Formats: sequence, C-alpha cells, structure tokens
Amino acid sequence: MAHDLVIRNGNLIDGTGGAPFRGDLAIDGDTISVLGQVDSPGRREIDAAGHAVTPGFVDIHTHLDAQIGWDPYLTPISWHGVTTALLGNCGVTFAPVRPNDAGTLAGMMETVEDIPRDAILNGLPWNWESYGGYLDSLEDSNPAINVAGLVGHCAIRYYVMGERAVEEQPTESELTRMAEVVGQSISDGAVGFSTSRIIGHVLPDGRDVPGTHAEHSELIQIAKSIKAVGGGLMQNVLNMSGDFEGELDLIRQQAQATGDRVLFSITAGRSDASGRLFTDRIRAMRAEGLDVNGVAIPRGSGFVAGLVNTLPWNHGAWKEFAALDFAGRLAALDDTTTFATLVEDAKADTGHFSKVPLYWLGDGETPNYVFDEESSVRTFADRDGVHPAETFLRMSRESRGEALFLLRLFNPNMRAVADLISEGDVLPGLGDAGAHVGQVMDSGWCSFVLSHWVRDEALFPIEEAVRRMTSAPARIIGFEDRGTLAVGKKADVNVIDLERVSERMPEFVHDFPGGAGRFVQKARGYRSTICNGEVMLENDEHVGTRNGRILRS
Repeated sequence: MAHDLVIRNGNLIDGTGGAPFRGDLAIDGDTISVLGQVDSPGRREIDAAGHAVTPGFVDIHTHLDAQIGWDPYLTPISWHGVTTALLGNCGVTFAPVRPNDAGTLAGMMETVEDIPRDAILNGLPWNWESYGGYLDSLEDSNPAINVAGLVGHCAIRYYVMGERAVEEQPTESELTRMAEVVGQSISDGAVGFSTSRIIGHVLPDGRDVPGTHAEHSELIQIAKSIKAVGGGLMQNVLNMSGDFEGELDLIRQQAQATGDRVLFSITAGRSDASGRLFTDRIRAMRAEGLDVNGVAIPRGSGFVAGLVNTLPWNHGAWKEFAALDFAGRLAALDDTTTFATLVEDAKADTGHFSKVPLYWLGDGETPNYVFDEESSVRTFADRDGVHPAETFLRMSRESRGEALFLLRLFNPNMRAVADLISEGDVLPGLGDAGAHVGQVMDSGWCSFVLSHWVRDEALFPIEEAVRRMTSAPARIIGFEDRGTLAVGKKADVNVIDLERVSERMPEFVHDFPGGAGRFVQKARGYRSTICNGEVMLENDEHVGTRNGRILRS
C-alpha cells in the first residue's frame, strides 16, 4: 500500500538531541507512519539526499495575534521552517474582551508592538468575548501553520477592572475574579498566561500598560489558579532596570506556585560575562527542581534603518525628511543643499538613536548580522573623515534607498550571546514576529542559528540546535505530539539544505490592511516544509497549502 508522502535518503535529525542517521520517513494523513527504511512507495516522494530532515520549528515568542486575520501564511516565520507559533506573549492579547473594549485592546497592541490599530480593528472579526471564543474565531482563519495562544495580563486586568486596571491594584474580589478568568481561559484552550513588567510598554496616552506594576502576590495568585486547572505556561517580560534580584525571585515564586513551566525573555549585555548573568540563576533554580526557562534572540538586534522607514537621526531638518515618502526622500538626497543641511543637523542631535551603534547589513543576498567594527558606519565615516550621517546618506543615495542598516540596541556582544544560548535551558527565539513590523526584523532567527551558530561557528552540533528549536520549545508550550520525528507524532517536517540555509535581506512591503508597511524577510535553503502532513513550502516559496491547526491546551 502506498503512503501519502515519503521523504527518502535524508539525514534524519529527530529533535531529541540524538545523533543524526540516514533514512526515510513516511507520512500518512497528518501523522508520521514509518521512520528509518520505507519499503512501500509514496503517492508523492521527496528526495532528501544531501539534506537534513528535521521536525518543524516551534516559535514560542510571536505577536501574530492580529496578522493572522489577514495573513494566514503567518509570514515571515513560515519561510524559515516554523510550523508552530505561540501567540499572546508580553501580556497583550485580544481576549477576553468586553463589548465596546476592542478599541482599547487594539490601542494597547499598537503602542506596545507597533501594529497599526486600524489594521487590527478592521482585519479581525472581533466576534468573541472569552478566550475560548477567540480561539474559536481563529479556527476560521485557516492558517498555513499551527497556532497556540497565551491569555494576556493586560486583557485580563482590563476585563475585570476596567479603567482602574491601568494604575490601581485589584481588590480581593477582583483578584479572585482575575484568577478565575485565567483558569477558565486555560480550560478553554489557552496554553498559559503572559505578563509584561517592562517599563516602556505603554498605552496610547503614555501610561504603562495594565499589569506593569502588579504586586507579586497578584501573579502568584494567578499562578495558583493555573495549577488548579492542571497547569500551563507562565510567560514573563521582566523589568530588569529595577529590582533585578526581586524580578528573578518572582520567576522562582511563579515556578513554585504552579509546579509547572515558567519562561522569561532575556538578552546579553556589553560585557563578556553578561551572558552568564542569567544562565547561572536559571541553572540554580532548575537545581531546585523548578521548570524555569529563558528565551533569547540569538544575534544582535535592534531597529532596521534606511530610507524605507526608520531614520537614525531626528533633529531639525530630519523631522521634515522623515515626513516624506520614499520617493521624496530619494529626491531630497539628490539636492546638495538638503543633503548638507541634514548632515549639519545630525551633528547637533543628542537623542537616543544618535548614541546607538549603526551597522551596515551589506549588499549581498544574506545580511551581515555579525556586526564587527568593519561594518560600522562610524568606521566608514572615520576613514573618510566625515560625520556618520554623511556616510549613511551617501550610501542611501548611491544605493537608491536599498542600503539597510541596523541600530544595534540588543545583544551588543556576540561572545556573551554565545554563552547565553549555550545554556541548554535558554532557547534561541524571541523573534517578535508580527510586532514592531515597521522597525524590527528578527523573524529569521531559526535560519541564523543554522547558518551562523551551527555551520559557521560550530557552537553546538546540529542535533542540539534542532532540539532547541523543536522538542524543547514544544515541551514548554505543552505539546508532546510535535517537535520530534517519531512514529505516531504529527507530521510537521522540514527538509533543509544546511550548506545554503540563511536569511535573505529584509524587504519593506506595503501589504497590511489599509496599505500600512512592514519589513519581511525570506529565507533560502528550505527544500520543503510540511505541516500536518501537507507540503506547505517548496524551494523557499509557499505552494498555497493551508493545513495548520489551532492547538489548544
């Protein structure tokens, strides 16, 4: 009897961390049916000779909550081997929501995650109130990949407390009600709860989002409610600019209260030792038997800058320059007087961006994310004896606006990043897909891990890299039927050319509802991506199949 699909002669990397082995894989329906040697033919066959065959990647930090309404392919991550995405991170979610509060939640998402409010309101049906109803609505989106969700602290607080949620602490009855709603949301399918305490996640009026200043006891009460319904994930963005040890102790208390998985986002600092600042503490908590995990972007990150959108300076004439469309900016650079004025005004700029290192992403197909000083705009400028703004503007003009740069805000020390993600309980990720769409493009992190940390640097072997992108994150979000290649597991599979795999240069496109723009980033080296047994992507391009599922706890 023929199988639905057979992948032959691949280098099978099963997601457990075990050594790769040569073999075949058969799929029937949405399930892996044979692994090793497949004697029967397939109705369709893929020759994977010379390629790695892996489980589909699992992205546990996205903000595709809005984009799923108009982009069922959930780009860019589905170009990079991701077959399962977790929505609802950082406390900002669209459920639960009371009638007439949709605009408030959309405004929170806009200011926190840079997703246009109008696109959110017009791109989603808003035909739910409870979190379970929200998941029911997502079923209608028929996504190309699997989607799971967290219920967010901001929405929970506003649902229970109304406007008081922003600046006040809950009464005892309100706290009890919040815990009940979280528990019900998880019973209805949320895989956990998310919160943000970081200063800078604000409402349209500049106030901190609900939950930013919640007392520790509020989060512990919610953690207990999660335990009461059988467990779930607690995802955190901590305020590391305040009480550092207190924030980490909050993670410990959550893990103790739930007896379950706790995840928090981390980055490395400037010093070589900064990567170990978190890993040592995570290791200590895990030694206590606590299921604490970190997630970190595996490379330097920040705002993508260029004529297409973000500009590195914001003083004087730069404000008028920023108001121009792309064609207008190009025309302005061709005017020598305007060019000179922009350079002079940049010299007087003392704003935040003027102090952030600016790096050129290069002019090849693959962007340079290593960011040594040879790619620094200041290094280029010093060689020519000019101000960095003159170099930025000249390169922009000569490339007719195609030159892209990165304002490196996060992970400035790659040695520290290597230490950070070398720890087995700190997973690569934190790509923020769907968020900061006009500013940041980190969604290709999976491809960077394979190309840089495995192929170029040999930081860890391919089998360990794959484990950290498949079975490890699948476990954290609570799904045992995905993340490994094994008979009986769901057939989410990648066929990858490891010699070619990489990110491509970011592009700025206008494909949001209303014509709003965003950065996207394609990949190369993905021979096939299969989701629930159907080929979704072939030779780096979508084939039109949408076979994803809404995964519930």
